[in-house]
Amino acid sequence: MICIRVHTRGTERLLAACDADIVGKTFSSGKLRIEVTESFYKEDVVEDEVLLNWLRLATVANLVGKRTVGIAVDNGFVDPDNVIVIGGVPHAQLARMI
Repeated sequence: MICIRVHTRGTERLLAACDADIVGKTFSSGKLRIEVTESFYKEDVVEDEVLLNWLRLATVANLVGKRTVGIAVDNGFVDPDNVIVIGGVPHAQLARMI
């Protein structure tokens, strides 16, 4: 399962999404650190297709976790060369220029 929360400001739609099993955890590698907080990432728990629908609508996305980032990569939203790994967990961001 995947946790998502959509943050809207004006015409911008930021999708925060992560694997459900990493909510509440913190990961670090060297100077890099990411906190997967419930307040930022979890409003709904959804299936893959719902994540894909939101990725199509988002102007910005912050993605964490093997499943979540994998879905974005497999469907062409994120180039695999732009995925970083923090504490063993994939992380990617995207911005849509319109």
